[in-house]
Amino acid sequence: MKLLITGGAGFLGARLARQLLAKGQLAGSTLTQIVLADQFPAPADLAADPRVEVLTGPLLEQCTGFAQRKFDGVFHLASAVSGECEADFDLGMRSNLDSTRALLDALRAAGNCPRLLFSSSVAVYGPDPAHPLPDVVTDDTFTTPQTSYGAQKLMCEYMVADYSRKGYIDGRSARLMTVSVRPGKPNGAASSFFSGILREPLAGEESICPVDASVSHPVSS
Repeated sequence: MKLLITGGAGFLGARLARQLLAKGQLAGSTLTQIVLADQFPAPADLAADPRVEVLTGPLLEQCTGFAQRKFDGVFHLASAVSGECEADFDLGMRSNLDSTRALLDALRAAGNCPRLLFSSSVAVYGPDPAHPLPDVVTDDTFTTPQTSYGAQKLMCEYMVADYSRKGYIDGRSARLMTVSVRPGKPNGAASSFFSGILREPLAGEESICPVDASVSHPVSS
């Protein structure tokens, strides 16, 4: 089995790769290769594994080459984060929407209908202050993105669904929650303070919570 992980050098991508390599198989098939595509270098332990191929550079530029390769499975984790998308609209559209379409078109051209998991976000729900989220969120819960990031993720979900409907991929989307506590330095996500308010005090550093104490937000750990 040959797998592609976009965002493979990132927080989730690197951990996913390590788990897959440790198990050596996925869905009953032996893992023969993982391609890690990221704009940043892969961690040394992953790059040293003979089953790993590292591709470094913008995803949008790498996608053309994927049309000549047949991956059995794709984990599409690469993304510009929420704060970056609000600060730079063009960056968000290029990194999230344009890159996702380029990836899907490359997989379509490859012609083998790989299984794909797209990492979406709870940001697709917004929520609109006039329509707060219910206690239990289901597939029928209305999506009202209030940020460019949330809108881009939702548009990508629709693309994944339509390419699947056409038989180009076998896709599904997972609406991930904010991961807390993330190690290391804060990233550009608007929700990064959810890690900071725990991580920084534990390190003896000051942290500021920029939202009211009444704000609720889904997190995973």
